[in-house]
Amino acid sequence: MLTLVATILGSTVVFLDSTVVNVGLPAIADDLDAGLAGQQWVVEAYMLTLVALLLVGGSLGDQLGRRRIFVAGLVGFGATSVLCAVAPTVEFLIAARALQGIAGALLVPGSLALVAATFEGAARGKAVGTWTAWTGIAVVIGPAGGGALVEAISWRAIFWINVPLIAFTVFLTLRSVAESRDPEAFRGADLPGILLSALGLGAPVYALIEQPSRGWGDPLVWVPLLVGAACLALFVLREARTSHPMLDLTLFRIRNFWVANLTTFAAYAGLIAALFFVTIFLQQVGGYSPLEAGLATTPISIVLFLLSPRFGRLASGTGPRLPMTAGPIVAGIGLLLLLRVDASAAYLPDVLPGVLVFSFGLSATVAPLTATVLDSVDPRHVGVASGANNGIARVAGLLAIAVLGVVISAQFGAKIDAELGERPLGPAGRTAVVRAKEKPLAVPSTGRLPPAAAARVRTAAAEASTSSFHLGIGIAGLLMIVGGLVSWAGIENPRRRFEAVPAGGAVAAGECGHGADADCGEGEPAPGSEAPAPEPA
Repeated sequence: MLTLVATILGSTVVFLDSTVVNVGLPAIADDLDAGLAGQQWVVEAYMLTLVALLLVGGSLGDQLGRRRIFVAGLVGFGATSVLCAVAPTVEFLIAARALQGIAGALLVPGSLALVAATFEGAARGKAVGTWTAWTGIAVVIGPAGGGALVEAISWRAIFWINVPLIAFTVFLTLRSVAESRDPEAFRGADLPGILLSALGLGAPVYALIEQPSRGWGDPLVWVPLLVGAACLALFVLREARTSHPMLDLTLFRIRNFWVANLTTFAAYAGLIAALFFVTIFLQQVGGYSPLEAGLATTPISIVLFLLSPRFGRLASGTGPRLPMTAGPIVAGIGLLLLLRVDASAAYLPDVLPGVLVFSFGLSATVAPLTATVLDSVDPRHVGVASGANNGIARVAGLLAIAVLGVVISAQFGAKIDAELGERPLGPAGRTAVVRAKEKPLAVPSTGRLPPAAAARVRTAAAEASTSSFHLGIGIAGLLMIVGGLVSWAGIENPRRRFEAVPAGGAVAAGECGHGADADCGEGEPAPGSEAPAPEPA
């Protein structure tokens, strides 16, 4: 039980940090003079290094010991949190966030791999359901907690708070968690694979964040796009041909593994992008305080806490296909309900209904999705499988924020020009519009304009921000619905056998059919039932 607590606390720190920063972005932008691109980079630098090295973290845990790498990640995350808290400039903060992502990459796959190595059979399903419930809560509870800290103290407090939590988790892990590793794992690192994956993700993200201010014709935009595409292609070729790949591509021959990861990509693209832009819009356009904006998504945490374990048990009984189909579709519908939100939206009639529907769908998704990924592979590959699935989820969020940032910026620019029309504004007015386009989803500064012109620019910016937000949240909702349709078309429920089997070869219901072409006949052990016990600490 303490192993589960320690792994939940460790992964919660990482997932919490991926969303708690969102609510602090407006305060960071004001304090460190950052526009939308700077705000995006504060989030994306963290996600980029986290994504690029997640597979490395899972592989190192399998090689050197999952507990050892987990603790190393905790210590590194604490140290880099301090760097973020004392950042004097936005550039320093972005660099510190990148280092924080590296520590998180050691931490995340180890947490879930330790759960998978410690529990077996039905106990593993229950443990994964509990893990996903609490880490899912961490993703969405961050805005509420972060808003309270930002409002009461400072945006820097959202990083300082990590330190005591990490110290306690390190203590608990060293005292209570048994070491485990894959005795057959290759002792080494796929350095070319690491470099290619980092460039393949980082270069396009850089290009997409810089595109709104530079345009598609700038070499600093189209060259990184081409380089990134080439590196990703070379990464796949490298992993397919090397004898010791960072990502074992043969895992993607397992039907449920690749379908679940495709669902993960679509659903988490919608989830992460929606949380990012909703939090910004409610503060910078809707006029919510940091605490109010954080509390706006708190119902998601409550619903996840109450329903996620129940949906995990439901998936164990019916198979994962139903909840993995219905969950993302319902969550997507919830996001589409947020199309009713505008600059003057009231919380109860306009925001809450969409949040509640989204919460219900998300709670039906997270536990069955994670369990399906882990159950589909051999137990000794759970570290890499966990890293791959977490990596795909973060890649989805990384690309969704970058791509939707381009879409929202373009829509904002076109809409504000259309709203202002041909009537002249004068030099000061034109300057205010240019600055507004650098900070979409925000109320522009119009203090130097005559009252009539200032009101005109503010009204046009509010209309443009609302239109841009609606476009972004609509795309996010459709992405989640696509994730559900992918599961409906591709996920296969495990075959179940209820007839008696000889002693010593009993197969628990629901344990067959998890692997590639798996077929548990009478007297055959279920896949993974011969996994070695965790090594003593």
